[in-house]
Amino acid sequence: MNTYATELFKGAAPYYSKYRPIYPSTLIRFLVKEFSLNGDQNLLDLGCGTGQLTIRFSDWCKRIVGIDREPEMIEEAERLHREMRTGDIQWFNGTLEEYNHSHQYHLVTIAKAFHWMDRAKVLDELFDIVTPGGGVVIIDNYEPNKTLRPWQERFNELVHKWYGNERKAGNSTYTHPVTPHEDIISQSKFNLEKHTLPTYEITWTIESLLGNLFSTSYGSKRFLGSDVPLFEREVREAMLEMSESGVFKEESRLSVKMGKKG
Repeated sequence: MNTYATELFKGAAPYYSKYRPIYPSTLIRFLVKEFSLNGDQNLLDLGCGTGQLTIRFSDWCKRIVGIDREPEMIEEAERLHREMRTGDIQWFNGTLEEYNHSHQYHLVTIAKAFHWMDRAKVLDELFDIVTPGGGVVIIDNYEPNKTLRPWQERFNELVHKWYGNERKAGNSTYTHPVTPHEDIISQSKFNLEKHTLPTYEITWTIESLLGNLFSTSYGSKRFLGSDVPLFEREVREAMLEMSESGVFKEESRLSVKMGKKG
């Protein structure tokens, strides 16, 4: 399913569920309308992480399956689901191939996880379990050419200083796929559609900036070892110099790339 390693996000699950920005309601409304979700359909969330997005479809789908390779992510998803007490959701720790699909799915969501996968192979596997009229949705806010604000540049400088310039990924380093997601979809059996949702605002604090970093594959605390307190202190001091309130605003935009099955 990916070419890096297992345990890419080892130790990240608590930070992932607490500090990863929540997707805007505009995304949920868009997909509900686009796929005519009415409570009768099945949904698969592949690379579901700790399940915050998965759970939000519980009012709109009959059965939901969340799959993720990281056991800690699935454990956290199950914990959050128990607290929410809503939706018929099955959580599975493993790969798409390993899960025994007893139902087909009207909608498959893959949010910020497609780049870790063997993308062409995954789409080929999904085509047979997606119902006609349904589809696969790739959700991302990857904007490599986005102009960063001064506080973002300062934060990134500190990350590079302490973690190094290469982006770690498990026992390897990460490089973003050269071929865009939309090209992979257009080369598959699915029919490509692309949408960009309206810009929305994310509010960050120093705590959430650090927590979000620790939730990533490249920003795991284990890469810092005993230097975590020193890193956190330097970040706090630097970010408070950028803003006395310690609050920062970011404009973000979601791209939704869909593979529809005719």
